[in-house]
Amino acid sequence: MKLSQFKFDLPKERIAQHPTTFRDDSKLMVLHKSTGKIEHKKFKDILDYFDDQDVFIFNDTKVFPARLYGNKEKTGARIEVFLLRELNAEQRLWDVLVDPARKIRIGNKLYFGEDESMVAEVIDNTTSRGRTLRFLYDGEEADDEQTKHLKFKKELFELGETPLPKEMIDRAVETDDEERFQSIFAVSEGAVTAPSANLHFSRELMKRMEIKGIEKAFVTLHAGLGNFREIDVEDLTKHKVDSEQINVDSEAVAIVNKAKEGRRNICAVGTTVMRTVESTVTTDGHLTEFDGWTNKFIFPPYEFQVADRLISNFHLPFSTQLMLVAAFGGYDMVMDAYQTALKEGYRFGIYGDAMLITD
Repeated sequence: MKLSQFKFDLPKERIAQHPTTFRDDSKLMVLHKSTGKIEHKKFKDILDYFDDQDVFIFNDTKVFPARLYGNKEKTGARIEVFLLRELNAEQRLWDVLVDPARKIRIGNKLYFGEDESMVAEVIDNTTSRGRTLRFLYDGEEADDEQTKHLKFKKELFELGETPLPKEMIDRAVETDDEERFQSIFAVSEGAVTAPSANLHFSRELMKRMEIKGIEKAFVTLHAGLGNFREIDVEDLTKHKVDSEQINVDSEAVAIVNKAKEGRRNICAVGTTVMRTVESTVTTDGHLTEFDGWTNKFIFPPYEFQVADRLISNFHLPFSTQLMLVAAFGGYDMVMDAYQTALKEGYRFGIYGDAMLITD
């Protein structure tokens, strides 16, 4: 497949700038792979397509307030710092992106907060925009290193804001974003963007799942900014995605493999979940425990081993998420469904509407 095959015209106003009032009240398109039939529903209707002992696999990653603003020493220039991942807890080293990058060099100090009490020093250049920062933090009141680390992260995150993707959401962060740019089951801190399909699940919907006997399994993929990085090669086989940390524990393995052996439906909630399970599957199609990293890039054609259903938001042109969805639902069928979505007023992006691809 070529990059140009994933082009379609998406008017800017069709990218959702806010979530629906209620999580499960977004639109839901149901695409039946076997027939090409399309149904238009509300997301709260999704359980109509599942039965007792079917399994939903969720991503329990938790987004942290990764975007903060500092002032450069001497000049006072305002610098955006986007925290990507903690490299070393003891030394308080962080891998970050800075903007504007041209103003930041090794040895520069950045000051954060109204009183500029949080200080960081640039100690390495990793990419054209990337830097490694060492936060200079004494934590005088802390009795031990672990307490000091927790206190540091608490103070650091208090300086940050919800990292809404500027590529999609063209507005300032609002109070509701702290809650809504997060799934209700987010527990494993480490993501810098939300796994969008998981955002549609409300507490009421999860309770209805439980009453209906639908099983829930949780895996972790800490979604990174690579999800929005532009692909700059036409030949998709030459594209490399950023590695992201994943975890599949024994409980998730047991639930999924039991459903697999019982020939129950297994639904991956989002492209992050699909990439996670496809990164940790055995040759006979079973899930295995894993704690590490993945740079799995899925595009057509691809033979999926674990899930037979997929829930996903409507994604942007040229995105890796769209490519995975096309691989699962069939390129022609999915691209046609996207045109239908445009005609029927579906909203795109992280805060947008959803699609269920089933048999």
